[in-house]
Amino acid sequence: MDFTPSPRSADLTARVRDFIDSRIDPVEATILADVQARRDRGENPWTVHPVIPELQALARTQGLWNLFLPAGHEGPDAARFGTDGGVGLSNVDYAPIAEQTGRSSLAPLVFNCNAPDTGNMEVLLKYGSQEQKDTWLEPLLAGRIRSAFLMTEPDVASSDATTMAATARIEGDEVVLDGRKWWSTGVGHPDCAVGIFMGVTDPQAPKHARHSMVLVPLDAPGVRIERVMPALGQWDEPLGHGEVSLTDVRLPASAIIGGPGRAFVIAQGRPSSAWGTLATIAFGALALWCLLAVGFILFVANARRQRAAMRSRQLR
Repeated sequence: MDFTPSPRSADLTARVRDFIDSRIDPVEATILADVQARRDRGENPWTVHPVIPELQALARTQGLWNLFLPAGHEGPDAARFGTDGGVGLSNVDYAPIAEQTGRSSLAPLVFNCNAPDTGNMEVLLKYGSQEQKDTWLEPLLAGRIRSAFLMTEPDVASSDATTMAATARIEGDEVVLDGRKWWSTGVGHPDCAVGIFMGVTDPQAPKHARHSMVLVPLDAPGVRIERVMPALGQWDEPLGHGEVSLTDVRLPASAIIGGPGRAFVIAQGRPSSAWGTLATIAFGALALWCLLAVGFILFVANARRQRAAMRSRQLR
């Protein structure tokens, strides 16, 4: 397989890198320090720093917006919502862009390419009804709202999704959600308005046809964000990772994405985990570069000390 990026991909990758170097890197440390300072003062650390929407607006005017949109599924949305070239990108062409955005903790949010919004938007693009797209996809593509993915559970090994205990029962023309989810990325953001919930609909069906994915407004009765959780000592403001309880949450059956029992089919068509992997690789490469730089500085400093010690002995 030829992994050579297209000329368009190479151009977008270079422009993304330049935007990160010239616009994001100079302010990122200040923004992160401001978040920590607000937390230290006991103030709300989850409000969005005013520079972020300014950067988002600039990225959109430059066509560096929603670059994750997949070729063949983007419809008119790439042209309507700021992707330069007006069409989506193949996986091969988006991969180097995702790698570049992974160099910065803020860049994915600035380009509207952050998890879990990318995966949720891809799900709606591929499997959502027109009503679901109008209600949730359009404001997500515009960056007016954020979203969460409610899958992992505290009491089961959620790496095997067939073990889920949460339920999405169909009762008449309603779907009823019950369960507890945690490490739900995005729920800390003040603009997080909707989550995609995965739960068991038919426990008697074949193992991979039991579950459904459901769009749940986070202000629906019965939805409660119990807490926001740190990961490795970091809170990841303004997105965060939370524990969410759902108790007798009643929604129209039209909130089910793609129909009952289709969750595993949808999950297989949601490639955003690959972009997270690439971003992690890029962040790891940046960390390795920093370690090498520190090592080089220490090596030079040690060599200078040794030379100074040798001169001192010679003078004696």
